[in-house]
Amino acid sequence: MLPADLHEKAKNFLDEQNYAAYTPGDHEMWGMLFKKQMEILKTRACQEYLDGLEALNLNEERIPDYEEINAILAEKTGWEVVVVRGFISPDLFFEFLANKKFPATAWIRKPEEMEYLEEPDIFHDVFGHVPLLSNPIFADYMEAFGKGGMKAVKLNALDQIQRLYWFTVEFGLINTPNGIKIYGAGILSSSGESIYSVDSAIPHRLSLDLERVMRTTYRIDEFQKTYFVIDSFEQLFDMTKPDFTPLYKKVAPLSTVHW
Repeated sequence: MLPADLHEKAKNFLDEQNYAAYTPGDHEMWGMLFKKQMEILKTRACQEYLDGLEALNLNEERIPDYEEINAILAEKTGWEVVVVRGFISPDLFFEFLANKKFPATAWIRKPEEMEYLEEPDIFHDVFGHVPLLSNPIFADYMEAFGKGGMKAVKLNALDQIQRLYWFTVEFGLINTPNGIKIYGAGILSSSGESIYSVDSAIPHRLSLDLERVMRTTYRIDEFQKTYFVIDSFEQLFDMTKPDFTPLYKKVAPLSTVHW
């Protein structure tokens, strides 16, 4: 349940998952996407993500029921998925995260949208993002990110904090004993980029550096030219604990890096 003040701010964006309204074709679409991605990700996704899929009982048989997911998340990390109609403002998005609420859509893409969407659907939001919310360390990172994002908006540092979100939560890679693996939701929900990000020799793969990340631009309509790699979720959480105010001031006058 949303806090009363947040519910008031978000009331025009809130929606519900009408589970009975999904058609057999909708469930079939979920199943096709799920099977295709799992074949790719079984050797490319990080173990924490794969554990999250299992913990939430996500499978190819049917679209996930948010009520079932929320019951599991509540027990494991205290998080909850909240249904929204589409994009919400950055300040509202960060306030959701700060309150351990993940805003997600409930619609599923059509066959002609298999490979590219202009805005996220339930497959991107749930398959990509939600499994790691069952991991306590990553869940704490997301909560802290929300609080930091709210502060960044007030400091006019939206570009910088959005770049950090993009290159970690959406398109992050992680070093493991078995090589570089994926944890970013934007990669995990994309068949093409799941292979490209890990296997291709084309993109740069750099150790996560906050200053560099906050200066690096990104594109939403093509594969990334640069990925930032962490060594653990503990490292990610510890790196983003400090007050970013001095970093924002340092980065603001510097030129952006275009990769």
